[in-house]
Amino acid sequence: MAAFLTIPRDEELSAGVVSDRLRDKYGRAITDLRISVTDRCNYKCVYCRTGEQGAQYSELPIEDYLRLTRVFVSLGIEKVRLTGGEPLLRAGLAPMIRELRQMRTVFDEAGVPTETGTPLDIALTTNGHLLEGMAEDLKAAGLGRVTVSMDAVDAETFTRITRVPRSFDRVLAGIRAAKAVGLGPVKVNCVLLRGFNDDQIELFGHFAREEGVILRFIEFMPLEEDRVWSPQIVVTADEILERLARIQPIVELPANSLSETARRYTFADGVGEIGIIAPVSRPFCGHCSRVRITSDGKIRTCLFSQSDHDLYGVLKRGGTDADLAAYIRQTVDQKEARHHIGEAGFVKPSRSMVHIGG
Repeated sequence: MAAFLTIPRDEELSAGVVSDRLRDKYGRAITDLRISVTDRCNYKCVYCRTGEQGAQYSELPIEDYLRLTRVFVSLGIEKVRLTGGEPLLRAGLAPMIRELRQMRTVFDEAGVPTETGTPLDIALTTNGHLLEGMAEDLKAAGLGRVTVSMDAVDAETFTRITRVPRSFDRVLAGIRAAKAVGLGPVKVNCVLLRGFNDDQIELFGHFAREEGVILRFIEFMPLEEDRVWSPQIVVTADEILERLARIQPIVELPANSLSETARRYTFADGVGEIGIIAPVSRPFCGHCSRVRITSDGKIRTCLFSQSDHDLYGVLKRGGTDADLAAYIRQTVDQKEARHHIGEAGFVKPSRSMVHIGG
């Protein structure tokens, strides 16, 4: 079984970190919030959806997502990522981003409360199909950067994955538009499946170098609707690195933060950045700083949680911001220490990835 990072305990935390910052029972500070603003998607990617089901969960009014976010920010959230489904399908997205841009962090870098916080780090994950026509407005609203899901760099394979004809050119145009308006660094995420798109690894390496994007390979996780995952389908980090080294020798880069999910690399000549997110072969749970809000207002403390926590239910029953904050603290205190992929008795999560939010 793969080794896990040590989870810091309270007594090991820096003396400058105050106790009222949002933390789980393992002492991990929760600073990253991912919000699914819709369960709808205009793609039917084979590793994600069966293609037979559409949206299964409701959406909240934009103002309710904003209220929940404000409470999270008051507890120490610093980064907000908007996801789906496909978030660019959601009406009112740009106004939501404008409101998020007005929020400020409440702790400084040392974890001390401050009244002069910095703007939130606001990002968005998209399939890119609608991005070309929306990039400029999203940037003007205050979006900082985008991540585009793109699982092949040739049109035929891409269409086979998305099951949407002529989708590759739309996504490539979206990536280039995002770069042009300054939504960078643009990241491109590729989920690899053995025997399906693992022939794209070297092609993606060249793509990262030529297009000036940060490429991130993601090991396939058991989060798909039709439950086809097996360890044999996973293309591991070690194999990815060996394949990329056929282009040029690979050099590891330092992490940007302890909670960063990707291990970073570049080529020997310094052109092109590659990240590998390896939750199966190289888990990173020990420094996890993330929680999620689903499109219907439930908290998910881990991608592999077996249950949801109905935060929106507290709001609907007339709960105050203090009630919401107390519920968030109670829920985060139950955050799992780690996932158990590949272990005996592992149970797949109660929702698939598309219904959780990336």
